[in-house]
Amino acid sequence: MRDTITFLPENVTEFPPLDYALEKPEGLLAVGGNLQVNTLVMAYQRGIFPWFNDGDPILWWSPSPRMVFTPGELHISRSLRKLLRKNIYQVTFDYDFPAVMHGCAAIRRDSEGTWITTDMINAYLALHNAGYAHSVEIWQTGKLVGGLYGVALGKIFYAESMFSIENNTSKIAMAALSDQLSRWQFELVDCQIHSAHLESMGAWLMPRNQFSDYLKRYCSEMSSCANWKQEWQWNDHQ
Repeated sequence: MRDTITFLPENVTEFPPLDYALEKPEGLLAVGGNLQVNTLVMAYQRGIFPWFNDGDPILWWSPSPRMVFTPGELHISRSLRKLLRKNIYQVTFDYDFPAVMHGCAAIRRDSEGTWITTDMINAYLALHNAGYAHSVEIWQTGKLVGGLYGVALGKIFYAESMFSIENNTSKIAMAALSDQLSRWQFELVDCQIHSAHLESMGAWLMPRNQFSDYLKRYCSEMSSCANWKQEWQWNDHQ
């Protein structure tokens, strides 16, 4: 790690090595650049993501360790399994990506402020339209009551944010994501930073160098994953 920050030109063509990330604030790697699709894809391939408040310059991060889990190995509690069996909610992929992003932004804006600014929403909508960003939606009688979104590259999914309006709907979204990615033979889900919520579902902390090795093996191609539009249902044998 270094103690000086890297400033990127607006037309960024390369990010600094991950070991240039600062200790304080932990994981801050660079400032500047842009939020264009090619820049974001290049960043995610290297284990870097943007995270900044409205009015601030673009900040790029690569913290260590990373919160991750293996698709198909997420812990599904008895209470969550019972809820899934009831089929109260309809679960879909890529039915309404913009609504999920706005739902995530609204929940955080109401609590502690949000980094999901208008610029970020527009950037990830462009990623979605290019086939890289995807959403999971939880519906109750036609109303969106929870979901998550993230970025898929190669066999890695980068989970960005999630929200719940009804109890446990973000957990249902995580369960659906874990199961579907396992069917598609994804290798890892990156959740970026530690949270007790994710730890309770079986996510763990991976050192940056090990995470980087995963990316080199499973995230080397920039090919789009196209549209994931489909419904999902719980199978009690999962």
